[in-house]
Amino acid sequence: MYILFDIGGTKTRIAGSRNGKVFTDPVIFKTPKKFQDGIRLFSDTAKKIAGKEKIVAAGGGFAGPLNAAKTSTINSPHLAGWVGKPLTNTLSRVMHAPVYIDNDTAIVGLGEAVAGAGQGYDIVAYLTISTGVNGARIVNKHIDANAFGFEIGHQFIAPPDYHATHSCVSCPISGHLEGFISGSALEKKYHKKPHDITDKKIWSKTAQWLSFGLVNTAVYWSPHIIVLGGSMMKKPGIDLAQVKKYFNSYLTIFPHKPRVVKAALGDIGGLYGGLALLKTIKR
Repeated sequence: MYILFDIGGTKTRIAGSRNGKVFTDPVIFKTPKKFQDGIRLFSDTAKKIAGKEKIVAAGGGFAGPLNAAKTSTINSPHLAGWVGKPLTNTLSRVMHAPVYIDNDTAIVGLGEAVAGAGQGYDIVAYLTISTGVNGARIVNKHIDANAFGFEIGHQFIAPPDYHATHSCVSCPISGHLEGFISGSALEKKYHKKPHDITDKKIWSKTAQWLSFGLVNTAVYWSPHIIVLGGSMMKKPGIDLAQVKKYFNSYLTIFPHKPRVVKAALGDIGGLYGGLALLKTIKR
């Protein structure tokens, strides 16, 4: 039995796969803020899914940048109690099986590249626009090599002194993409939840800001396709047609523009990514 997981800042999803092709319906629960509570709940859930079957390996994502060895998180805005803890070693010990992790956004991107909207494309750029913003580059069904992980929500699309209300979720600096299009940024600026915002001008401007980030993504990563996921891409939210209109007008350097599409796997992209990750590991 393979265990697949997505430990998010708000929710954790866990499923099992017997054949490495399909997986069981996921068990979903609120991610505990305390590391030991999280490990205990994860372990109990995984063992219940496996039943009497031996767990061969586990793979999935975690909400935050990881250390170079990908064994522990070095920062996590929503799960501070997990930072610096021996994540893979602890999970491996309680499940008696090897555990492999990567950043949750990268894992979801891998899932979309292998089994979702990016299927069939060699180079996939994935962006999630939700409470925060991040993304990953997937090349030939592998998460692209990187030194510190991907944190593309922290790219500058305006000077740092542009406006104090456009600060990130996880840092006080203004001018980052995250400070213009994330759910937390819009809530901070307009004093209401994003799904309660009905002003079309606000959503049009947000689509324009996102298009700036997509142009940067296109010229730096040169993908065949850009896949957009996250709660801010759901209605009411950022309109894909407006994003594409701005993007196509701003990106002029290439003779052919990458496709821009919505993610296809919904909330379980990370489980598909976990399955794909295990297939790339030489054990």
